[in-house]
Amino acid sequence: MNSKLLLRIAALLILVHLLGHAVGHFSWKDATDPVKQEVIKQMTGPKFPFMGATRSMGDYYEGYGLILFFVYFMTISILVTVSGMPSSQTSTAKKLLYPIAITYIAFGIIEFLHFFPFAAGISLGAGLLTIVSIFYMKR
Repeated sequence: MNSKLLLRIAALLILVHLLGHAVGHFSWKDATDPVKQEVIKQMTGPKFPFMGATRSMGDYYEGYGLILFFVYFMTISILVTVSGMPSSQTSTAKKLLYPIAITYIAFGIIEFLHFFPFAAGISLGAGLLTIVSIFYMKR
């Protein structure tokens, strides 16, 4: 294994996460369960003023979901770019990769606690592959 391959696998895992996130994001209101429908109605109906805007909890949920699309895309772009850096730039690459690795490990822990194991596994996998790729980089 080499660093380039590990980073590209990590980017691929995050792409899978992005695609799964897209499916969940654009279908969360399509519930057939009456209890879920009531929760969705309550999330999307009442609006509250907050910091100069009046939004529902559903609006906040949608917004956070959309922000994650760009976070995932940015991460994929950085991982692919760094994977193609020459070995003379390992110091710069490591400075970019440590925060990404730590963030995705944290994402994985949060996803285990608040979401579901598949998403958590993908995030943890991407974070761990990124950490391992740092150790494979030439000093």
